[in-house]
Amino acid sequence: MESHWNPQSPFVVFLFMATSYTWLLPVTCSQRIPTDPQAAPEYAHSIRLDGDIILGGLFPIHSRGDRGTPCGELKKEKGIHRLEAMMFAIDLINKDPELLPNITLGARILDTCSRDTYALEQSLTFVQALIERDGSDVRCANGDPPIFTKPDKIVGVIGAAASSVSIMVANILRLFKIPQISYASTAPELSDNTRYDFFSRVVPPDSYQAQAMMDIVTAMEWNYVSTLASEGNYGESGVEAFIQISRETGGVCIAQSLKIPREPRPGEFDKIIRRLLETSNARAIIMFANEDDIRRVLDAAKRNNQTGHFLWVGSDSWGSKISPVIGQERVAEGAITILPKRASVEAFDRYFRSRSLSNNRRNVWFAEFWEENFNCKLGMHGKRPGSLKKCTGLEKVGRDSSYEQEGKVQFVMDAVYAMAHALHRMHRELCYGYPGLCPRMANNIDGKELLNHIRAVSFNGSAGTPVIFNENGDAPGRYDIFQYQITNRSTAEYKVIGSWTNKLYLKVEAMRWRTGDPSLPASVCSMPCRTGERKKVVKGVPCCWHCERCEGYHYQASEFTCELCRYEMRPDANRTGCVPIPIIKLEWHSPWAIVPVFISMLGIIATSFVIVTFVRYNDTPIVRASGREMSYVLLTGIFLCYAITFLMIATPDVGVCSFRRIFLGLGMCFSYAALLTKTNRIHRIFEQGKKSVTAPRFISPASQLVITFSLISVQLLGVFVWFAVDPPHTVVDYGEQRTQDPMAARGVLKCDISDLSLICSLGYSILLMVTCTVYAIKTRGVPETFNEAKPIGFTMYTTCIIWLAFIPIFFGTSQSAERMYIQTTTLTVSLSLSASVSLGMLYMPKVYIILFHPEQNVPKRKRSFKAIVTAATMSGKLTQKGGDRPNGEVKTELCESMETNSE
Repeated sequence: MESHWNPQSPFVVFLFMATSYTWLLPVTCSQRIPTDPQAAPEYAHSIRLDGDIILGGLFPIHSRGDRGTPCGELKKEKGIHRLEAMMFAIDLINKDPELLPNITLGARILDTCSRDTYALEQSLTFVQALIERDGSDVRCANGDPPIFTKPDKIVGVIGAAASSVSIMVANILRLFKIPQISYASTAPELSDNTRYDFFSRVVPPDSYQAQAMMDIVTAMEWNYVSTLASEGNYGESGVEAFIQISRETGGVCIAQSLKIPREPRPGEFDKIIRRLLETSNARAIIMFANEDDIRRVLDAAKRNNQTGHFLWVGSDSWGSKISPVIGQERVAEGAITILPKRASVEAFDRYFRSRSLSNNRRNVWFAEFWEENFNCKLGMHGKRPGSLKKCTGLEKVGRDSSYEQEGKVQFVMDAVYAMAHALHRMHRELCYGYPGLCPRMANNIDGKELLNHIRAVSFNGSAGTPVIFNENGDAPGRYDIFQYQITNRSTAEYKVIGSWTNKLYLKVEAMRWRTGDPSLPASVCSMPCRTGERKKVVKGVPCCWHCERCEGYHYQASEFTCELCRYEMRPDANRTGCVPIPIIKLEWHSPWAIVPVFISMLGIIATSFVIVTFVRYNDTPIVRASGREMSYVLLTGIFLCYAITFLMIATPDVGVCSFRRIFLGLGMCFSYAALLTKTNRIHRIFEQGKKSVTAPRFISPASQLVITFSLISVQLLGVFVWFAVDPPHTVVDYGEQRTQDPMAARGVLKCDISDLSLICSLGYSILLMVTCTVYAIKTRGVPETFNEAKPIGFTMYTTCIIWLAFIPIFFGTSQSAERMYIQTTTLTVSLSLSASVSLGMLYMPKVYIILFHPEQNVPKRKRSFKAIVTAATMSGKLTQKGGDRPNGEVKTELCESMETNSE
């Protein structure tokens, strides 16, 4: 590739040396060659302006020729306008008393014909003065010594336009240390100061342009784009710079990178459109292409019915030009283009409009421009064939023809002024106080020193913008951002929507896309994930991903990760963070609480009624026969069993938790300790009666109370040990209702009582209950008319059934989300049912007799212990006889007798 051409290779040196001799100026034996540019044959295709210091100029006066010819058609704007801009700038500088005073600038301007090889050949003219000439082989016929025409010594070159031409020329000029300032070459390759160290430019390189285009893409939130480049240094270097920036910055992926051949085959552009449609999500197309390629790409998109699909982002080769979009305005609508910031130079407009054939003889191509511009023919020797009208010479630019200043005129003038300012600085340093050129500058201007002065210049250019160079000779990046818009009047035009000066300034509100559609178009591989979703990137394509929702108790910690919330937290509604899990407790208005509270209140009322009845009829035979002291202990236990319901439902705190520990098993302990003492007493009485007529020990009420409270003290001792080992406190259980749906998760405020601690607390009471049941079974043979053995037995059997049902319900629901409600309700209802069974079977019949059959509540005669036991034994055999006696009479008699004897 020409961009990797090595200027120091043997081939180049050979080429140069071989060519240089062919370019030696003609010699004569009698006189010097005239210097009039119109008379000198060697200057027929160049312009020479005399001056103390001569600058070279390279301009694409003509286009590339066809079929082997080096030059083609005249370029009116890019050629003539730019050429005239250089001469106009030299005129202004020569008239300026402050800039290079007493020093005249001259010029040697050549045509590159838009071809790099031809430009290289032409540029050898600039180095002729630096080549030693050997005239030993040259002889005149008359024997006189030959006279060599002295070539102009070029101190600096303005140009070239195309990057490929500048690269080729720069390789030669650096060998002879001739500084070069380009007005249009933007290839990033020319920023390499190690290869093109004598090259500078007043236009920003395409690396800045690529950065500006990347900033536009980023601002539009596009992350999936394709690139399209014309084959050649400009297009390929521009796309390469864009791709390199995308890799360095990240966030933008290249879907496809296509190249337009120099000589495209038929159907090539339709093929390009089909290739671009293979990645249809990449709607944004980054284009570094020439005008013709841009026009043909747009035409192919229109042919393939893709109007409105592609989002074009064009480089400065598109800029604000009309030619690429004529006839295909709809397909180009919304295109964003970039152009180096520039302004029209009004002084040049006045100058150029005043040019005519009579006052512009120094421009050897002006006659050709005149014919082209006014579509006429100049005399017999005009270059335009055909029967065209004859030029009068009175035509006027801008009046008889359209005129619009070419966009690079400003930069041509800035390049000339940059060279002039550098020479001015050099003159001030080397020739301070010397009018005109001093010998140090007249004999030889050091190119390296001039280059240093060029890099150090700083002034306001022809359009009022600063002209400066960085260490690589590049001008700062300053661009205008355009968008091709179709207004309501159906007229299309380029609108300025922003600028870029090391940073993008974009007015998004000024942008317009498809007519009537204000929304911002997308060019992304994957749509953004919703909140609470993480990106799972497709391997190898960082801009493409699948969205995965953060499930369960995970939240979106970053763009690509989900993390688990802390145990007491759950994701918020958007899953972008964590919030505390709500804390609940069993509320009084809950159905799970209303039922046990209702049962408990009924039980408390009934128990209170029994206690009041017993207190009121404390000295009646039935109350005395039931064992008053033990009855009150039993009734206290029943009351506590009902009352514990309120503690179990109350809001947990240290006090409530303390009372729960104390009273949870205490009510049952009171009840079953009293019942156990009673059943044990009955058992001992009948067992002792079988052996002797002596009453067993410890059957008195006082002894019974001592035994009962001894049993109760064991429960209290265990509770106090529990207090010492593990002081009561509350805890929030987040595991109990940690459901799969985090929104339903709740933390349960509860006392720190584990299931094991609960069983241990109730275990002693259950042990008393089981023991009592065993004694009830042992005393099942006691006659039904004797005391309370049978009711106690039925009570214990029923209680055992209740607690046997309680255990599977309580522990079987340990994994349920409703565990707190079910277990609390089950426990409290079981306690209340146990108390209700005891109350109903042991005391309700007595209360019934006391209140509704007081005639049966009468004292009977007393008998001895032996008589009582004998009567009780016989009553078992004489059931029929006992059944004929009044209801409760035998029972009352026996109870009273036992009560009397025990006293």
